[in-house]
Amino acid sequence: MLGLAVAVAFSMVMALLSWLAAHPWVLALILVAAVGAGWLWLRRRQEAARWEQVRAQGLRYAVEHLDNLHHNDFEFAVRDLMHRDGCADAQKVGGKGDNGADVKATDPYGRRWVIQCKHRKAGWSGSAVGTPDLQVLNGTGRQIHGGDVLVMLTNGRFSGPALAFAKSQHLHLVDRHLLAQWANGSRPLWELLRAVPPPRKPNSLS
Repeated sequence: MLGLAVAVAFSMVMALLSWLAAHPWVLALILVAAVGAGWLWLRRRQEAARWEQVRAQGLRYAVEHLDNLHHNDFEFAVRDLMHRDGCADAQKVGGKGDNGADVKATDPYGRRWVIQCKHRKAGWSGSAVGTPDLQVLNGTGRQIHGGDVLVMLTNGRFSGPALAFAKSQHLHLVDRHLLAQWANGSRPLWELLRAVPPPRKPNSLS
């Protein structure tokens, strides 16, 4: 049975080749169609890449939009903003067992950023981010993630003790007001924060 099936298939292929030999215009038409489809696919990929670059460069978020996101999408938005600012390797790593990091990125100056995100549905009116959350970031940001700049970011606010703890441990805080300025503006986060460590690669943007 297998031999018969192979023979039938071979006969059909030979018949098709003979027919194409007698009608070369069909083969030429197929070739033109294939080249056209390939060119169209490549053009669409290039166009998509170009628009993605434009989108990333001009990315803006109103803080009210960020309020309405799921906390997981909030972390993706922070990743996209870091990418917009020139952190080509920005990635979302938050999730179970993230060891105090939701977003990690390397800025154009070679500094490694470790960002922990705290999303509050109620924004500024929600519960304040407290010292325990900062202690987790402080304990893992440098030792486990190798961060140069450790950031706790929220669309809400921080408690008084958290502000004092962050200052004593050289942690950077981004509250709702600073987040709104960053997300809806064009300046990178390192230009908005105070006392950011010096560049690892001073001449990288010269």
